Amino acid sequence: MAKISDLKLAYRLFLQAYPYRKVDWRPGANLRKPIGEARVAIVTTAGLHTPDQPPFDTSIRGGDWSYRVLDASVDLATLKIAHRSDAFDTRGLEADKNLALPLDRLRTLAGQGVIGEVAPRHFSFMGSIAAPGRLIAQAAPEVARALREDAVDAVLLTPV
Repeated sequence: MAKISDLKLAYRLFLQAYPYRKVDWRPGANLRKPIGEARVAIVTTAGLHTPDQPPFDTSIRGGDWSYRVLDASVDLATLKIAHRSDAFDTRGLEADKNLALPLDRLRTLAGQGVIGEVAPRHFSFMGSIAAPGRLIAQAAPEVARALREDAVDAVLLTPV
């Protein structure tokens, strides 16, 4: 497990000075059915996209707050990574996309009856968004609406 002391000095200083937002999560979300009956989706911040989707724009100051929709049937091996942080070592993710988008694991769990089913759509954001205003005001509510439209019961969040 990496430690903050392992980071470059510039990143350590950034993390110390960043004005983190505090969010009161109450009441939060409660699973309203047994997990064995639940439809599960994944939301990742790995910056994954399909070859036919535009990559995340790493030149946007503060971070690209957009998202990409990933179909449940996507071939994980075809996914591309567009992430802005040079502190993010992508080698493991390049070798196995399940590290950030564990669709193969969800498919197995659904087949075993551990979860009810895999949601039809999943969502990818780019991480390292230092200016999250538009993400919070626009992109996140859009994804939340899409998850409701898909009757998703539980979301697996996979930050990188």
